Amino acid sequence: MNTKSVPALVTLLAGFIACVAGIRAHMEVADFLIMLLIVLIVFYFLGGVVRMILDMNFETKQEEETTDGEALQTDDGESAVDGGDADEDAGEE
Repeated sequence: MNTKSVPALVTLLAGFIACVAGIRAHMEVADFLIMLLIVLIVFYFLGGVVRMILDMNFETKQEEETTDGEALQTDDGESAVDGGDADEDAGEE
């Protein structure tokens, strides 16, 4: 899964919510900008943590699928992953 954009999406969402909250609270511009900067920095790092967690979980899931895929059998009873013995089998017929 492509998780490259997760920190940016989390940051943009947090920034949008902070902007709406600042406008509704009628904050001064200087205070609003400081608050927005802090929110963007904090949520960018939190988005990076979420991305790392997602990457680790998807790596584990893909490794499990690969391990499970080695035991698959074809209709004629041969292993689906037989390590390149197809040339040898064709010569035996």
